[in-house]
Amino acid sequence: MKYPLASMLARIEKAIRPFPKAAMFGLMDEGYTTLFEQLAACVISIRGMDETTYPLARKLFSEAHTPREMLALGEAKITALLHGTSFPEQKAATIARIATTALASPGEKLPADFDALTAIKGIGPKCANLALGVAGGQQRISVDVHVHRVVNRWGLIATKTPEQSLHALESLVPEKYWTDINRLLMPFGKHICTARLPHCSTCPVLRWCARVGVTKSL
Repeated sequence: MKYPLASMLARIEKAIRPFPKAAMFGLMDEGYTTLFEQLAACVISIRGMDETTYPLARKLFSEAHTPREMLALGEAKITALLHGTSFPEQKAATIARIATTALASPGEKLPADFDALTAIKGIGPKCANLALGVAGGQQRISVDVHVHRVVNRWGLIATKTPEQSLHALESLVPEKYWTDINRLLMPFGKHICTARLPHCSTCPVLRWCARVGVTKSL
């Protein structure tokens, strides 16, 4: 099956307009534009939902939105501000490590470098790529459970994990679309190509979908 990716992404972009943007992109629109803010927000989002990420990120950044301000809060205060997310203590520790790395960097700014970001304990490829794509202006593919499900359901790739999907997509998708993969497919997978009972009857890209693993749909 051939996949006219440009046309598919354009159709998906139109279809997801009624729905909230993926959290990192939405927070970017609200003014949280630095690599530090984006990476910290991504940490909050790990194993969570956008409905939690949005308010907790806003709450945290209302108290501190620079590395120096964040470290001044202390991990206990950060943990308290993250109440409601999963593993708040671990996430607070990771955010503190991000701030420490930033303060030790030139201009007290995080390096816009994948290897440097993933060297921070608690930062994996998903968050590094997402932060670099949203705040760093780089073309990066970030794969969460929604993106992983969608592209495998299409039959575009056949992988077992989001990490495998990341590498497979990098070899297949033209680089100019890399950041759009998460920006568009995350809300598409959350609201239309859902895990249970995907909305196939109204899907804008059904003609190109192999419907791998789909037994029931709306």
